[in-house]
Amino acid sequence: MSELTLALQTRAQDAIASLHQATIDDDELLVHVRLGELNSLARTANEHDLNIAELAPYRSAATV
Repeated sequence: MSELTLALQTRAQDAIASLHQATIDDDELLVHVRLGELNSLARTANEHDLNIAELAPYRSAATV
């Protein structure tokens, strides 16, 4: 596993956990921030032809 893949996976897992907590807390701003972060991470993964399972739900938004 490359260093980039590992970094993207770790950041995605952290952002997803934060997104879930923000949703529970009804923190709309943080939800928006985390969705943007996940879309950005998915875009980076796509640009490097990396298939990262955690980012699959955000892949379509990243290609727009």
